[in-house]
Amino acid sequence: MTERITIAFEVDGRPREEEIAPSTVLADLLRDRYALTGVKTSCERGVCGACTTLVDGAPAAACSVFAFSVDGGTVETIAGQGAPGAPGPVQRAFAECGGFQCGYCTPGMIMLATALLRAHPDPDDALIRSWISSNVCRCTGYQMIIDSVRRAAELLREEGR
Repeated sequence: MTERITIAFEVDGRPREEEIAPSTVLADLLRDRYALTGVKTSCERGVCGACTTLVDGAPAAACSVFAFSVDGGTVETIAGQGAPGAPGPVQRAFAECGGFQCGYCTPGMIMLATALLRAHPDPDDALIRSWISSNVCRCTGYQMIIDSVRRAAELLREEGR
């Protein structure tokens, strides 16, 4: 019989309680149990950034975080950043500035940008480059992503966030 553990945490503002195997990784829990497929899996080693979520406000590679480690904490995904027809400011900025092409890395980039802008509301390009260097985009060349983060900072300031 496989050992199971119970965890309680919050996902995108909603309380959750789950019985899981100790080996369950956060990305699998989010995708398989909650259909949060905006948490992309690619490298499954925590190096590409496609699965970036915020765990207690900090960027985390959900593919390499054991789900039990979020017990008592909070998890934010791309699904909690806006609603259908009402994207959040960082999502709007990425759409306005073309900060995506194929879109595969976009959810992770948006989550990373969200964390960056919470910590540094007016980042310069060097800081943006430093933060996004942990996420791989194979399509854009990154300038449009940098422009998107700058625009997101403007939108957040305009909204008083």
